[in-house]
Amino acid sequence: MRWLLSGASGFLGSALRVRLASQDHEVVRLVRRAPATSSEIQWDPTSGELDPAVLDGVDVVVNLSGAGVASGLWTAARREAILSSRTQTTGTLARALAARAATSAAPVLLQASGISRYGTSSVGTPYTEDSPAASDFLAQVVVQWEAATQPAADAGVRVVLLRTSPVMGPGGGPFAPMKAAWSLGLGATLGDGRQRMPMISLEDYLGVLSWAAGHGEARGPYNLTLPNPTTNAEFTDRLAAALHRPRWAAAPKLLVRTALGELADQLLGDVWVLPQRLLDDGYVFADPDVDALIASALRAS
Repeated sequence: MRWLLSGASGFLGSALRVRLASQDHEVVRLVRRAPATSSEIQWDPTSGELDPAVLDGVDVVVNLSGAGVASGLWTAARREAILSSRTQTTGTLARALAARAATSAAPVLLQASGISRYGTSSVGTPYTEDSPAASDFLAQVVVQWEAATQPAADAGVRVVLLRTSPVMGPGGGPFAPMKAAWSLGLGATLGDGRQRMPMISLEDYLGVLSWAAGHGEARGPYNLTLPNPTTNAEFTDRLAAALHRPRWAAAPKLLVRTALGELADQLLGDVWVLPQRLLDDGYVFADPDVDALIASALRAS
């Protein structure tokens, strides 16, 4: 299969490229600079246009582009960058796919999204793909991000929305600094630690993308998170035990909020999410709980 990737140089994009290459797939990268190899194509998503010919021979488009939400405080400029970096790339790809669909079969679009859509309020039942969006900043970013795929969906393109929780694996993402801190005995719960902490292993993240690409009935939103949720305290204790280190510390909520500003809500809030549609559609998790996830991440590293 021929895959076209946007955002291929980040943690998840790099891991996906390695996995696809190991399976003898052809991978083409969309880049903003001048192409360095024949497997790169230059584009400018700020222009809003992409030649549909770029999609010739492509079976799967994966869009992982987006400015990091944890890179500094959310000033007005940072908020704009977080939103526009997602909607511009997504809208540009969606319009090119729609134009392609008007003349011939278009590839499937695997579109990054986030479980931050559901907010951080404690609820009596878990969030599923049918739950409404929250009203906070990140939730509304996700709403607009997903809406940018609409031109492709309206044209009949199969669009899969990957509402992803933090991905735990080696080489980047949140697990690498966590492992370093816990290895030094500096692991800490956040607040009282009772808040549910959504996550998914890198192995399952890559597995879901492969499954979605090949499962012709898959379309619409899917929550990518553990089917057996864990709490912040449970994760902290299990990682400390796996690394044979003590866990003494707890970071007070006030300290976390002072250090991280609005981002703290994503870490201190209770995010109880289930991957209901993946389970209903038959995806089998390699790492369904926190123990399996930690073992997978440590084994891979």
